[in-house]
Amino acid sequence: MLINVIENSKRRPRYLGAVDAAALLGVSRGSLYAYASRGRIHAEPDPRNPRTSRYLTAEIERLRDRKEARLHPDIAAKKTLAWGIPVLESKLTLIDNGRLYYRGHNALGLADRGSFEGVVRLLWSEDGRLELPEATMSAACRKALGELRSLPPMERMQAVLPVAAAEDGAAFDTRRAAVAATGWRILNLLTAAATLKTGAHGTIAATLAKGWGARHRAARSLLDRALILCADHELNVSAFAARVVASTNGWPYDVVAAGLAALHGSRHGGHTARVESFLDEAGSPGAVRRTMAARLRRGEPIPGFGHPLYPDGDPRAQALLSVVQKTWPDSKAAALVRAGTSAGQALLGDHLTIDYALVVMRRALGLPRGSALIVFALGRTAGWIAHAMEQYAVDQLIRPRAAYTGAAPRA
Repeated sequence: MLINVIENSKRRPRYLGAVDAAALLGVSRGSLYAYASRGRIHAEPDPRNPRTSRYLTAEIERLRDRKEARLHPDIAAKKTLAWGIPVLESKLTLIDNGRLYYRGHNALGLADRGSFEGVVRLLWSEDGRLELPEATMSAACRKALGELRSLPPMERMQAVLPVAAAEDGAAFDTRRAAVAATGWRILNLLTAAATLKTGAHGTIAATLAKGWGARHRAARSLLDRALILCADHELNVSAFAARVVASTNGWPYDVVAAGLAALHGSRHGGHTARVESFLDEAGSPGAVRRTMAARLRRGEPIPGFGHPLYPDGDPRAQALLSVVQKTWPDSKAAALVRAGTSAGQALLGDHLTIDYALVVMRRALGLPRGSALIVFALGRTAGWIAHAMEQYAVDQLIRPRAAYTGAAPRA
Protein backbone atom coordinates (compact mmCIF):
# COMPACT_ATOMS: atom_id res chain seq x y z
CA MET A 1 0.00 0.00 0.00
CA LEU A 2 1.44 3.40 -0.90
CA ILE A 3 1.97 5.83 1.92
CA ASN A 4 -0.96 8.20 1.83
CA VAL A 5 0.57 11.69 1.71
CA ILE A 6 -2.40 13.99 1.37
CA GLU A 7 -1.85 16.83 -1.06
CA ASN A 8 -4.87 18.85 -0.05
CA SER A 9 -6.57 18.70 3.30
CA LYS A 10 -10.20 18.71 2.25
CA ARG A 11 -12.34 15.81 3.42
CA ARG A 12 -13.17 13.34 0.71
CA PRO A 13 -15.37 10.25 0.51
CA ARG A 14 -13.72 6.89 1.04
CA TYR A 15 -15.23 5.51 -2.17
CA LEU A 16 -16.07 6.95 -5.59
CA GLY A 17 -18.57 5.80 -8.18
CA ALA A 18 -17.46 5.11 -11.75
CA VAL A 19 -18.44 8.56 -13.05
CA ASP A 20 -16.52 10.44 -10.35
CA ALA A 21 -13.52 8.08 -10.50
CA ALA A 22 -13.22 8.45 -14.26
CA ALA A 23 -13.53 12.24 -13.96
CA LEU A 24 -10.78 12.39 -11.32
CA LEU A 25 -8.48 10.38 -13.59
CA GLY A 26 -9.48 12.36 -16.68
CA VAL A 27 -10.37 9.20 -18.61
CA SER A 28 -13.50 7.60 -20.03
CA ARG A 29 -15.48 5.04 -18.07
CA GLY A 30 -14.27 2.45 -20.57
CA SER A 31 -10.66 3.23 -19.68
CA LEU A 32 -11.56 3.06 -15.99
CA TYR A 33 -13.00 -0.43 -16.48
CA ALA A 34 -9.87 -1.41 -18.40
CA TYR A 35 -7.69 -0.27 -15.48
CA ALA A 36 -9.76 -2.45 -13.16
CA SER A 37 -9.65 -5.48 -15.46
CA ARG A 38 -5.85 -5.21 -15.70
CA GLY A 39 -5.53 -5.00 -11.93
CA ARG A 40 -4.23 -1.43 -11.84
CA ILE A 41 -7.09 -0.47 -9.53
CA HIS A 42 -9.51 -2.50 -7.45
CA ALA A 43 -13.25 -2.39 -8.13
CA GLU A 44 -15.87 -3.83 -5.77
CA PRO A 45 -19.68 -4.00 -5.85
CA ASP A 46 -21.39 -0.96 -4.40
CA PRO A 47 -23.50 -2.15 -1.42
CA ARG A 48 -26.17 0.41 -2.32
CA ASN A 49 -26.40 -0.87 -5.89
CA PRO A 50 -24.64 -4.23 -6.48
CA ARG A 51 -25.00 -3.83 -10.24
CA THR A 52 -22.47 -0.97 -10.15
CA SER A 53 -18.91 -0.77 -8.87
CA ARG A 54 -17.16 1.56 -6.49
CA TYR A 55 -13.49 2.48 -6.18
CA LEU A 56 -11.28 3.51 -3.27
CA THR A 57 -10.70 7.25 -3.52
CA ALA A 58 -7.14 6.97 -2.23
CA GLU A 59 -6.31 4.39 -4.93
CA ILE A 60 -7.77 6.57 -7.69
CA GLU A 61 -5.80 9.56 -6.39
CA ARG A 62 -2.59 7.56 -6.35
CA LEU A 63 -3.11 6.51 -9.97
CA ARG A 64 -3.85 10.12 -10.93
CA ASP A 65 -0.67 11.29 -9.18
CA ARG A 66 1.42 8.70 -11.02
CA LYS A 67 0.00 9.86 -14.34
CA GLU A 68 0.71 13.49 -13.52
CA ALA A 69 4.26 12.61 -12.44
CA ARG A 70 4.91 10.95 -15.82
CA LEU A 71 3.42 13.82 -17.81
CA HIS A 72 4.91 16.66 -15.73
CA PRO A 73 8.00 15.39 -13.89
CA ASP A 74 9.21 18.91 -13.10
CA ILE A 75 5.97 19.77 -11.30
CA ALA A 76 5.87 16.38 -9.59
CA ALA A 77 9.40 16.85 -8.25
CA LYS A 78 8.40 20.11 -6.57
CA LYS A 79 5.28 18.60 -5.03
CA THR A 80 6.71 15.31 -3.89
CA LEU A 81 8.69 16.44 -0.85
CA ALA A 82 6.17 18.99 0.45
CA TRP A 83 2.97 17.17 1.49
CA GLY A 84 2.87 15.98 -2.09
CA ILE A 85 2.46 12.77 -4.02
CA PRO A 86 3.43 9.42 -2.42
CA VAL A 87 7.10 8.57 -2.88
CA LEU A 88 7.56 5.24 -1.07
CA GLU A 89 5.56 2.11 -0.38
CA SER A 90 4.80 1.00 3.17
CA LYS A 91 2.52 -1.40 5.00
CA LEU A 92 2.92 0.38 8.32
CA THR A 93 0.69 3.42 8.71
CA LEU A 94 -2.31 4.88 6.96
CA ILE A 95 -3.76 8.36 7.53
CA ASP A 96 -7.19 8.48 5.96
CA ASN A 97 -10.20 10.75 6.50
CA GLY A 98 -8.83 12.09 9.76
CA ARG A 99 -8.04 8.65 11.18
CA LEU A 100 -4.72 6.98 11.96
CA TYR A 101 -4.12 3.26 11.44
CA TYR A 102 -1.17 0.99 12.25
CA ARG A 103 -1.21 -2.02 9.92
CA GLY A 104 -4.96 -1.59 9.50
CA HIS A 105 -5.68 -1.22 13.23
CA ASN A 106 -7.15 2.07 14.44
CA ALA A 107 -4.39 3.68 16.52
CA LEU A 108 -6.91 5.19 18.93
CA GLY A 109 -8.37 1.75 19.58
CA LEU A 110 -4.87 0.41 20.25
CA ALA A 111 -4.28 3.28 22.66
CA ASP A 112 -7.54 2.48 24.48
CA ARG A 113 -7.03 -1.26 24.77
CA GLY A 114 -3.40 -2.12 24.10
CA SER A 115 0.10 -1.43 25.32
CA PHE A 116 3.09 0.26 23.73
CA GLU A 117 4.90 -3.06 23.70
CA GLY A 118 1.96 -4.55 21.80
CA VAL A 119 2.20 -1.79 19.19
CA VAL A 120 5.95 -2.37 18.93
CA ARG A 121 5.24 -6.03 18.14
CA LEU A 122 2.59 -5.03 15.61
CA LEU A 123 4.87 -2.58 13.79
CA TRP A 124 7.90 -4.86 13.85
CA SER A 125 6.07 -8.03 12.74
CA GLU A 126 3.00 -8.23 10.53
CA ASP A 127 1.22 -10.74 12.80
CA GLY A 128 2.11 -8.93 16.04
CA ARG A 129 3.48 -12.15 17.59
CA LEU A 130 7.08 -11.02 17.89
CA GLU A 131 8.82 -12.02 21.11
CA LEU A 132 10.77 -9.13 22.61
CA PRO A 133 14.04 -10.18 24.29
CA GLU A 134 14.98 -9.27 27.83
CA ALA A 135 16.49 -5.81 27.95
CA THR A 136 20.16 -5.70 28.96
CA MET A 137 22.73 -2.93 29.20
CA SER A 138 26.51 -3.21 29.04
CA ALA A 139 28.89 -1.84 31.64
CA ALA A 140 30.24 0.60 29.03
CA CYS A 141 26.77 2.09 28.48
CA ARG A 142 26.14 2.38 32.24
CA LYS A 143 29.45 4.20 32.61
CA ALA A 144 28.69 6.47 29.65
CA LEU A 145 25.30 7.44 31.07
CA GLY A 146 26.98 8.41 34.33
CA GLU A 147 29.42 10.62 32.45
CA LEU A 148 26.64 12.15 30.32
CA ARG A 149 24.24 12.91 33.16
CA SER A 150 24.89 16.68 32.96
CA LEU A 151 23.54 16.82 29.39
CA PRO A 152 19.86 17.48 28.65
CA PRO A 153 17.94 14.20 28.10
CA MET A 154 17.65 14.48 24.32
CA GLU A 155 21.36 15.18 23.88
CA ARG A 156 22.13 12.36 26.32
CA MET A 157 20.07 9.96 24.22
CA GLN A 158 21.92 11.03 21.08
CA ALA A 159 25.34 10.78 22.73
CA VAL A 160 24.96 7.28 24.18
CA LEU A 161 23.98 5.64 20.88
CA PRO A 162 27.54 5.52 19.44
CA VAL A 163 28.81 3.97 22.68
CA ALA A 164 26.29 1.16 22.45
CA ALA A 165 26.78 0.76 18.71
CA ALA A 166 30.54 0.34 19.05
CA GLU A 167 30.17 -2.86 21.07
CA ASP A 168 26.99 -4.33 19.56
CA GLY A 169 28.26 -6.58 16.78
CA ALA A 170 24.85 -8.21 16.40
CA ALA A 171 23.47 -4.93 15.06
CA PHE A 172 25.14 -5.58 11.70
CA ASP A 173 22.54 -8.28 11.00
CA THR A 174 19.68 -6.62 9.08
CA ARG A 175 17.33 -9.60 8.99
CA ARG A 176 13.96 -8.74 10.55
CA ALA A 177 14.31 -10.79 13.74
CA ALA A 178 17.81 -9.46 14.38
CA VAL A 179 16.74 -5.86 13.74
CA ALA A 180 13.86 -6.33 16.19
CA ALA A 181 16.25 -7.53 18.89
CA THR A 182 18.60 -4.61 18.23
CA GLY A 183 15.69 -2.17 18.13
CA TRP A 184 14.46 -3.37 21.50
CA ARG A 185 17.94 -2.89 22.99
CA ILE A 186 18.02 0.63 21.54
CA LEU A 187 14.56 1.51 22.84
CA ASN A 188 15.46 0.40 26.37
CA LEU A 189 18.82 2.17 26.18
CA LEU A 190 17.12 5.44 25.20
CA THR A 191 14.61 5.03 28.04
CA ALA A 192 17.47 4.65 30.49
CA ALA A 193 19.22 7.66 28.98
CA ALA A 194 16.06 9.73 29.35
CA THR A 195 15.51 8.86 33.00
CA LEU A 196 19.07 8.01 34.15
CA LYS A 197 17.58 4.84 35.64
CA THR A 198 19.39 1.79 34.28
CA GLY A 199 17.06 -0.76 35.84
CA ALA A 200 13.89 -1.73 34.00
CA HIS A 201 10.58 -1.43 35.84
CA GLY A 202 8.41 -3.55 33.58
CA THR A 203 7.06 -1.71 30.55
CA ILE A 204 8.63 1.33 28.93
CA ALA A 205 5.81 3.48 30.33
CA ALA A 206 6.33 2.08 33.84
CA THR A 207 10.06 2.75 33.63
CA LEU A 208 9.40 6.35 32.57
CA ALA A 209 6.86 6.90 35.35
CA LYS A 210 9.24 5.48 37.94
CA GLY A 211 12.27 7.32 36.60
CA TRP A 212 10.50 10.66 36.42
CA GLY A 213 8.80 10.26 39.79
CA ALA A 214 5.26 10.42 38.40
CA ARG A 215 3.22 9.22 41.37
CA HIS A 216 -0.33 9.59 40.07
CA ARG A 217 -2.08 6.26 39.48
CA ALA A 218 -2.88 7.30 35.90
CA ALA A 219 0.74 8.07 35.00
CA ARG A 220 1.66 4.70 33.50
CA SER A 221 -1.48 4.30 31.43
CA LEU A 222 -1.31 7.90 30.18
CA LEU A 223 2.36 7.55 29.20
CA ASP A 224 1.56 4.24 27.52
CA ARG A 225 -1.19 5.95 25.54
CA ALA A 226 1.12 8.78 24.50
CA LEU A 227 3.85 6.38 23.36
CA ILE A 228 1.33 4.46 21.23
CA LEU A 229 -0.04 7.61 19.62
CA CYS A 230 3.50 8.79 18.81
CA ALA A 231 4.74 5.43 17.49
CA ASP A 232 4.49 6.24 13.79
CA HIS A 233 2.96 8.84 11.51
CA GLU A 234 3.58 7.63 7.99
CA LEU A 235 6.43 9.29 6.03
CA ASN A 236 7.13 12.25 8.32
CA VAL A 237 10.49 14.01 8.28
CA SER A 238 12.21 11.79 10.85
CA ALA A 239 10.82 8.57 9.33
CA PHE A 240 12.06 9.67 5.90
CA ALA A 241 15.51 10.43 7.36
CA ALA A 242 15.51 6.99 9.00
CA ARG A 243 14.55 5.27 5.75
CA VAL A 244 17.24 7.12 3.79
CA VAL A 245 19.89 5.87 6.22
CA ALA A 246 18.43 2.34 6.17
CA SER A 247 18.51 2.43 2.36
CA THR A 248 22.30 2.74 2.54
CA ASN A 249 22.31 -0.40 4.69
CA GLY A 250 23.19 1.72 7.69
CA TRP A 251 22.66 -0.27 10.86
CA PRO A 252 19.79 0.38 13.30
CA TYR A 253 21.85 2.64 15.58
CA ASP A 254 22.53 4.93 12.62
CA VAL A 255 18.85 4.81 11.64
CA VAL A 256 17.71 5.90 15.12
CA ALA A 257 20.45 8.56 15.33
CA ALA A 258 19.14 10.05 12.08
CA GLY A 259 15.57 9.94 13.37
CA LEU A 260 16.52 11.67 16.62
CA ALA A 261 18.44 14.38 14.77
CA ALA A 262 15.45 15.14 12.54
CA LEU A 263 12.95 14.96 15.40
CA HIS A 264 14.98 17.42 17.46
CA GLY A 265 14.32 20.21 14.96
CA SER A 266 11.88 22.94 16.00
CA ARG A 267 9.59 22.23 13.03
CA HIS A 268 9.16 18.57 14.02
CA GLY A 269 9.27 17.09 17.55
CA GLY A 270 11.09 20.15 18.87
CA HIS A 271 7.81 21.97 18.26
CA THR A 272 6.88 20.90 21.81
CA ALA A 273 9.44 23.37 23.18
CA ARG A 274 7.69 26.17 21.28
CA VAL A 275 4.38 25.12 22.81
CA GLU A 276 5.99 25.20 26.26
CA SER A 277 7.22 28.74 25.62
CA PHE A 278 3.80 29.83 24.40
CA LEU A 279 2.10 28.49 27.54
CA ASP A 280 4.84 30.02 29.72
CA GLU A 281 4.16 33.35 28.07
CA ALA A 282 0.45 32.99 28.78
CA GLY A 283 1.12 32.06 32.38
CA SER A 284 -2.43 30.90 33.06
CA PRO A 285 -5.30 29.31 31.12
CA GLY A 286 -7.22 32.57 31.30
CA ALA A 287 -4.47 34.39 29.40
CA VAL A 288 -4.14 31.91 26.52
CA ARG A 289 -6.49 33.79 24.19
CA ARG A 290 -4.97 37.17 25.05
CA THR A 291 -1.44 35.84 24.46
CA MET A 292 -2.50 34.30 21.18
CA ALA A 293 -4.06 37.56 20.02
CA ALA A 294 -0.91 39.47 20.97
CA ARG A 295 1.25 37.10 18.98
CA LEU A 296 -1.04 37.44 15.99
CA ARG A 297 -0.75 41.23 16.18
CA ARG A 298 3.03 40.92 16.19
CA GLY A 299 2.99 38.46 13.31
CA GLU A 300 4.47 35.69 15.46
CA PRO A 301 3.67 31.98 15.06
CA ILE A 302 1.18 30.20 17.33
CA PRO A 303 2.54 26.69 18.01
CA GLY A 304 0.38 23.68 18.76
CA PHE A 305 -2.58 24.42 16.48
CA GLY A 306 -3.61 23.03 13.09
CA HIS A 307 -2.26 19.98 11.25
CA PRO A 308 -2.36 19.70 7.43
CA LEU A 309 -3.33 16.04 7.58
CA TYR A 310 -6.15 16.60 10.08
CA PRO A 311 -8.33 19.55 9.07
CA ASP A 312 -11.02 18.42 11.52
CA GLY A 313 -8.63 17.96 14.42
CA ASP A 314 -5.65 15.78 15.31
CA PRO A 315 -7.16 12.54 16.67
CA ARG A 316 -3.98 11.81 18.64
CA ALA A 317 -4.36 15.06 20.55
CA GLN A 318 -8.03 14.40 21.20
CA ALA A 319 -7.31 10.88 22.49
CA LEU A 320 -4.65 12.15 24.89
CA LEU A 321 -6.40 15.30 26.09
CA SER A 322 -9.71 13.56 26.73
CA VAL A 323 -7.97 11.43 29.37
CA VAL A 324 -6.35 14.49 30.94
CA GLN A 325 -9.73 16.21 31.20
CA LYS A 326 -11.42 13.11 32.59
CA THR A 327 -8.67 12.38 35.13
CA TRP A 328 -8.05 15.95 36.30
CA PRO A 329 -11.29 17.83 35.45
CA ASP A 330 -10.60 20.77 37.77
CA SER A 331 -6.86 21.04 37.15
CA LYS A 332 -4.87 23.75 35.42
CA ALA A 333 -3.98 21.21 32.74
CA ALA A 334 -7.66 20.61 31.92
CA ALA A 335 -8.21 24.38 31.87
CA LEU A 336 -5.36 24.69 29.35
CA VAL A 337 -7.16 22.19 27.13
CA ARG A 338 -10.41 24.17 27.30
CA ALA A 339 -8.65 27.51 26.80
CA GLY A 340 -6.58 26.24 23.88
CA THR A 341 -9.58 24.64 22.20
CA SER A 342 -11.67 27.79 22.53
CA ALA A 343 -8.97 30.26 21.50
CA GLY A 344 -7.77 28.10 18.63
CA GLN A 345 -11.25 27.96 17.13
CA ALA A 346 -12.09 31.61 17.76
CA LEU A 347 -8.85 33.19 16.53
CA LEU A 348 -7.29 30.63 14.18
CA GLY A 349 -10.07 28.28 13.18
CA ASP A 350 -7.66 25.46 14.08
CA HIS A 351 -7.61 22.48 16.45
CA LEU A 352 -5.00 21.40 19.00
CA THR A 353 -2.19 19.12 17.81
CA ILE A 354 -0.27 16.27 19.41
CA ASP A 355 2.49 18.74 20.38
CA TYR A 356 0.08 20.75 22.55
CA ALA A 357 -1.32 17.54 24.00
CA LEU A 358 2.09 16.17 24.97
CA VAL A 359 2.98 19.40 26.77
CA VAL A 360 -0.34 19.46 28.64
CA MET A 361 0.17 15.81 29.62
CA ARG A 362 3.65 16.64 30.93
CA ARG A 363 2.26 19.43 33.05
CA ALA A 364 -0.63 17.30 34.32
CA LEU A 365 1.73 14.57 35.49
CA GLY A 366 4.39 16.95 36.80
CA LEU A 367 7.07 15.46 34.56
CA PRO A 368 10.44 17.16 33.99
CA ARG A 369 10.55 19.95 31.47
CA GLY A 370 11.47 18.61 28.05
CA SER A 371 9.90 15.21 28.68
CA ALA A 372 7.16 15.89 26.11
CA LEU A 373 9.80 15.62 23.39
CA ILE A 374 11.31 12.55 25.05
CA VAL A 375 7.99 10.70 25.03
CA PHE A 376 7.60 11.68 21.37
CA ALA A 377 11.10 10.37 20.59
CA LEU A 378 10.72 7.08 22.43
CA GLY A 379 7.37 6.37 20.82
CA ARG A 380 8.66 7.29 17.37
CA THR A 381 11.73 5.07 17.77
CA ALA A 382 9.39 2.10 17.31
CA GLY A 383 8.31 3.56 13.98
CA TRP A 384 11.86 4.26 12.81
CA ILE A 385 12.88 0.67 13.43
CA ALA A 386 9.78 -0.55 11.55
CA HIS A 387 10.60 1.72 8.59
CA ALA A 388 14.19 0.44 8.64
CA MET A 389 12.91 -3.14 8.46
CA GLU A 390 10.83 -2.30 5.40
CA GLN A 391 13.71 -0.51 3.72
CA TYR A 392 16.17 -3.32 4.40
CA ALA A 393 13.71 -5.71 2.75
CA VAL A 394 13.35 -3.47 -0.33
CA ASP A 395 17.16 -3.26 -0.65
CA GLN A 396 17.05 -0.11 -2.75
CA LEU A 397 18.90 3.17 -2.29
CA ILE A 398 16.73 6.26 -1.81
CA ARG A 399 18.28 8.83 -4.10
CA PRO A 400 15.97 11.60 -5.37
CA ARG A 401 17.17 14.06 -8.00
CA ALA A 402 17.58 17.79 -7.46
CA ALA A 403 16.01 20.46 -9.65
CA TYR A 404 19.05 22.58 -10.45
CA THR A 405 18.43 26.34 -10.28
CA GLY A 406 22.00 27.64 -10.25
CA ALA A 407 24.15 29.33 -12.86
CA ALA A 408 24.24 27.93 -16.37
CA PRO A 409 27.20 25.65 -17.18
CA ARG A 410 30.24 27.53 -18.49
CA ALA A 411 32.43 26.54 -21.38
